Amino acid sequence: MFDVIVIGAGVSGCAIARELARYDARVCVVEREEDVCCGTSKANSAIVHAGFDAQPGTLMGKLNAEGNRLMYEWAKDLNFGVLPIGSLVVCVSESDLAGLYMLLERGEKNGVPGLRIIDRKELLEMEPHIADKAVAALWAPTGGIVDPFGLTVALAENAASNGVEFRFNAPVTTVSRDGDHWCVTAGGETLQTRAVINAAGVYADTIHNLVAEEDDRLTIVPRKGEYYLLDTTAGDYVHHTVFMLPTSMGKGVLVSPTVHGNLLVGPTATDIDNKEGTNTTALGLAEVALKSSLTVKDVPLREVITTFAGLRAHQDKHDFVIGEVKGAPGFFDCAAIESPGLTSAPAIGVMVSGMVAEALSLSQKPEGVFNPTRPGVPNLMNMDFDEWDKLCQENPAYGNIICRCCRVSEAQIVDVMHRTPTPRSLDAIKRRTSATMGRCQGGFCTPKIMELLVRELGMSPQEITKHGPGSELLVGTNKDHIKAPVQDQEGGEA
Repeated sequence: MFDVIVIGAGVSGCAIARELARYDARVCVVEREEDVCCGTSKANSAIVHAGFDAQPGTLMGKLNAEGNRLMYEWAKDLNFGVLPIGSLVVCVSESDLAGLYMLLERGEKNGVPGLRIIDRKELLEMEPHIADKAVAALWAPTGGIVDPFGLTVALAENAASNGVEFRFNAPVTTVSRDGDHWCVTAGGETLQTRAVINAAGVYADTIHNLVAEEDDRLTIVPRKGEYYLLDTTAGDYVHHTVFMLPTSMGKGVLVSPTVHGNLLVGPTATDIDNKEGTNTTALGLAEVALKSSLTVKDVPLREVITTFAGLRAHQDKHDFVIGEVKGAPGFFDCAAIESPGLTSAPAIGVMVSGMVAEALSLSQKPEGVFNPTRPGVPNLMNMDFDEWDKLCQENPAYGNIICRCCRVSEAQIVDVMHRTPTPRSLDAIKRRTSATMGRCQGGFCTPKIMELLVRELGMSPQEITKHGPGSELLVGTNKDHIKAPVQDQEGGEA
C-alpha cells in the first residue's frame, strides 16, 4: 500500500514527488514511457518566464512568479543548468505600444520585479540583431533559460534518493475506488494507494475522466509547437530571450540562447487531435522562419542541426487545473500544465504536495532526514583545461571523449548510468549528459554509448533502444542471415 501514487514523470510529477519526499510517506511515480521527461517536459522553449504574461488572479499568474523565484534557488541544491539572462518582448509598431504597457501592468500585479519599457536605442545596445522595425521592448531581468531535461532528472534523482519509487513502461489503464483507498492499474499491475495525483500531461484528461462525475469531465487539447534548433556556432546571435507580443494562442515565436550554447527558434501554436502528434511540417517550420524575422533579423537558419515539435496540454479556460476532483476524495489533478508550466513546476510541487499532505495528515520527516541536494554532472564544455586536467588526474575516463560535439566523456556517461532512476536508452543518456545533442546528432558517439550500456548495465546490444520499446537500434548481427555453404558429394562447396 502506497500513501501517494503520482501518475506522470514529467517536470510537474517529479517536482511533486520530490516535495512529497519531505514527508513520512511511501510515494510511487508511475510513467507510461521508459524514462522521466519523455513528454511535454522534453520538448518546449526551455524558458524561465518572468511572469508578466499570465492574468493576475489566476493559478498561472501566482505559480509563475513563485516558480521563477524558486527555480534559481533549487538550481543551487539540485545542480541543474539555469541562466538568468533576462527576456525582451519586442514591439514592432508604435500602434502596438499599448500592448507592452499592458504586459508591464500585468507583471507588476503578479509581483514581477524589475520590469521596464526600453526604447529602440537601448534595445539595439542589448541586441544588435534586433529587427529594423522594432520600436521598443519590455525588459524582464528575472527571465531566464533552463535545461528542462536536467531539471526533471535532478528532481527525479533527488526524489529517488529520498525514498520515492519510480516505475516505468507502466501506462495507467484503470483507476477505481475501493473503500478508503484507490486501486491504480499501471503496467499490468494493480497498486493500492491512499491518494492519487494526476500529472499525466496531455493525457491528464483521460486519467481525470476515469474518476470524474459526468458534469465534471475534462478536455485537454494538444497544442503543437514546432522548433528549429541551431548549432552552437549561432548560440550567441542573441543574448536574451526575444519574444513577440503575445496573442491568444500564446507567446508567439521566440529566439533564444539555450543553456547548452545553441540557439532555439520557435514555436508555432496549432491545436491538433493527436496526443502523439509530434511530427514537424514544412508549413509549420516556414511559419517559424517568417515570424522570427519580425523580431530578429537574418536569423542564421543555415546553422540548423535539427527540428522538433512538442505538445502543450491546453484547456479552454487557459489556466492550470489543480485540486481535488469533485466526488473523488483523495484524487488530485495537476492538469492543463502548459506554458508557463516549466517555470511554475517548483511552485506546483510545493503547492500540490502540501495539499495532499494536509488531506492525508502526513508529517514531515525529522530534521536532517530529507536531503535536499543532488550532485551534478561535471560539464566539460564550461570547464577550463586546468579544471579538466584535474578531473583526468582523478579519473582518466574524463579524458576519453565519447561525444565530440558536446565534449562528453566516458566518466560522465558512466556516472549517470549508476544513478537512480537508471537511464537505459540513448535518449535517456542524452537527457542527462547532452551526448548525441550536437551537430552530428549522435552519428559518431551512438556506438560508443551502446558499448557502455552493455559494459556498465549488462544490457544485450539488442535490448538497447533510442527511446524505449519499439525503437530498438539493433535487430541482430550481420552473420545471422548468412546461410552456411552447401557441401557437394565430394566435400567441396557447391
